[in-house]
Amino acid sequence: MNAAEILDVMTRIYGRSVAATMTALAMLETAGLQVQVVDGAIGISAGELHARHYDRKSSPLSMADCMALATAAAVGEALATSDRPLAAAALIEGIGVLGLPDSTGERPPT
Repeated sequence: MNAAEILDVMTRIYGRSVAATMTALAMLETAGLQVQVVDGAIGISAGELHARHYDRKSSPLSMADCMALATAAAVGEALATSDRPLAAAALIEGIGVLGLPDSTGERPPT
C-alpha cells in the first residue's frame, strides 16, 4: 500500500516517471531499505490502529499511515515519519519514532 502511495505521489504530484521512481526505490533497497510484504495479520492490525487513533480533526491518519505503523510494530522497528499525528499514535502504541523533518524543517516529537 505504501509503495503504491509512493508511486502515486511521485508521478502525480512531482511528475516523475514510474520507471524513475522504481529505480530510486531499487537503489534504496540496495542501500538497506527493507520492503515488507503486508499479510493478513498486519492488515488487521492496521485496521485496529485506525479505529483506535483516527479522528478527522485531531488525528487524520490514513489507512496507509496505519499500515506503516502496523508493519513497524510487526517487525519491531522504529517508524520513520515527519507526520505528527502518526508519530503520536506510534508513541501511544509503544513503537519507536525516527522523526524526519517536514517541509518546514520541523520534526515530530519522539
